[in-house]
Amino acid sequence: MRIAVLALQGAFIEHRRMLSALGADSFEVRQAADWNQPKDGLIIPGGESTTQLKLLHELCLLHPIQEAIRGGLPVFGTCAGLILLGKQVDGKPYTGISTMDIAVRRNAYGRQLGSFYTEAPFDGIEEEVPMTFIRAPYIEALTSADCQALVTVGGHIVAARQGRQLVTAFHPELNEDTRIHQYFLNMVV
Repeated sequence: MRIAVLALQGAFIEHRRMLSALGADSFEVRQAADWNQPKDGLIIPGGESTTQLKLLHELCLLHPIQEAIRGGLPVFGTCAGLILLGKQVDGKPYTGISTMDIAVRRNAYGRQLGSFYTEAPFDGIEEEVPMTFIRAPYIEALTSADCQALVTVGGHIVAARQGRQLVTAFHPELNEDTRIHQYFLNMVV
């Protein structure tokens, strides 16, 4: 199994470390030539969604990534990755990767000072999982019946799945627990 990790900005190294711990091969996508390598799935890390979107346009990666996801490539977006995959952000249609039927609230918990850690049940994983939120969004609404909420914290959806797309508002790569990455790899298989 070979997973592409978008490496334009954000915590891509931490995702690669988690994949390695689970025995999955990965590579970094920094330009179009990297994207053209064989891959079984994609991870879009946290970071700054506006910066990542600008770079996706400049590097001619946006449309190939959209097409691959629409064609069934499994994708896992964390924090900024969740924002990039959403079709609506802050109450308006969004022109990011925009392949997932979710309405997203950006920086929903406030700026850096609103960052926090908690543990909560994750649908499909038997026990609670650790969750680190950093300038995190949340999902205001699932906008199709194809979407499924996986985690709710404080009344807000913070993880969801639609087909072969998985998103978390938090950063599972910043903890030692590999179960959410394993959940994604199970989706890839």
